[in-house]
Amino acid sequence: MAKPNKKAPESSVDIYCNQCKTQLFKYRKGGKGSLLKCFKQRITKDFTVLPCTCPNCDAIFARDTLIRGTPAFKMIGGKVFSK
Repeated sequence: MAKPNKKAPESSVDIYCNQCKTQLFKYRKGGKGSLLKCFKQRITKDFTVLPCTCPNCDAIFARDTLIRGTPAFKMIGGKVFSK
């Protein structure tokens, strides 16, 4: 399986909790598709205290996993949105 690109994308998005609208990450996302996973090496700023848990409402928004051998967060559908 192919690894994610070594060079991080130029564009950056903000990821928010869908329940309380708190900012969770600043992430360098590649492509135009929806946000399904966040590779940990591409997160530029992390606002969470506990991994995969919103600091404001304590909602679990992702699962900690390995994707193609790289540590990542697999997003749960409808728990987050990005701008």
